Amino acid sequence: MMEIPDYYEFLQISPNADPDTIHRVYRFLAVRLHPDNPDTGDAQKFFLLTQAYDVLSNPERRAEYDATRKNEASPPVPLSTWVDFMDNMEGELNRRLALLAVLYFQRRANPYAPEVSLLDIERRMGFPRDYLEFTAWYLRNKGYITRADNSDFTLTVEGVDFVEAQRVNIPVLDKLLTAGKGASTTGGAAAPKALTSSPTPIIVPPPTPVDVTDGNGASEGIGTHGNDDA
Repeated sequence: MMEIPDYYEFLQISPNADPDTIHRVYRFLAVRLHPDNPDTGDAQKFFLLTQAYDVLSNPERRAEYDATRKNEASPPVPLSTWVDFMDNMEGELNRRLALLAVLYFQRRANPYAPEVSLLDIERRMGFPRDYLEFTAWYLRNKGYITRADNSDFTLTVEGVDFVEAQRVNIPVLDKLLTAGKGASTTGGAAAPKALTSSPTPIIVPPPTPVDVTDGNGASEGIGTHGNDDA
């Protein structure tokens, strides 16, 4: 069976995103990825973008896609299968980076529910919680994460800044982020390149009014109303 693309991950939006958000992200990416764009055009990604929009902008097709996506979702391969967490010093540094990556993707995907439970951290990283105590203590005291009384972890603003600033400087962190969702993979294979190769977060600018003066000297606002189709 053909693997179903994760349109939400490709668009870097939550599965609960409303239609307006989906439309705005599509408009933004369509300009960036269109093959006619000499700087950032990408025909493969543009084709995937149109597929994603055709599905997610149609309520019936989106409901069918969500149901299929949920049924075929498989647990992520533990990070410990391809990242060394057990070596003395390097293992501890890798544990810190992996925890930050997992929390970063959770906060990006679910900004209103950014918490990740200790049990889920254990499952995704692939080793017992005993190995996380020192890691969590260090990151918490650095101000990169918080840990609630119920042991749920959350990434802070300082943590987001560290991840985004240091990605280009730390190969392991870049690898974790490139693989997607804290470097989860399916069946041991790398995630599709078209879904994971975006190097920076997508920031969609809000609509900006533009004044256009007609021949009579009258001014009309553009961009705040009118036809908004791509």
